[in-house]
Amino acid sequence: MLKIENSEFGQVTVDGKRYEHDIVIFPDKIIRRKKWITKDKHGTSHKFTRDEMEEYLDQADRSIKEVIVGTGQYDKLGLLPETKDHLEEKDIYFEEKRTEDLVGEDLGEGSKLVIIHVTC
Repeated sequence: MLKIENSEFGQVTVDGKRYEHDIVIFPDKIIRRKKWITKDKHGTSHKFTRDEMEEYLDQADRSIKEVIVGTGQYDKLGLLPETKDHLEEKDIYFEEKRTEDLVGEDLGEGSKLVIIHVTC
């Protein structure tokens, strides 16, 4: 069962491991967020594009039914309308919450994809 144990500006702790960069939590692994996919298109990584979401959904085993986005300490990372539309088309529930509000939540279900922004 994966849980976010702590979140402060610039870092997040998941199951005892501290990360000082944005992460993507899959049912079976945690990777560094590929935010350059969004940044190359929009000049910022605070707008989450469909292309970046497709990258993660393609890496998952197609069983993703829920996407949770930790939007950062100051709620700056957000899904673009194109990304929300894409998730709705795939019948994937999504929710955006400030990263610190995810502390203590169970993230280990096999159908969840969790994206965590660690700064603003």
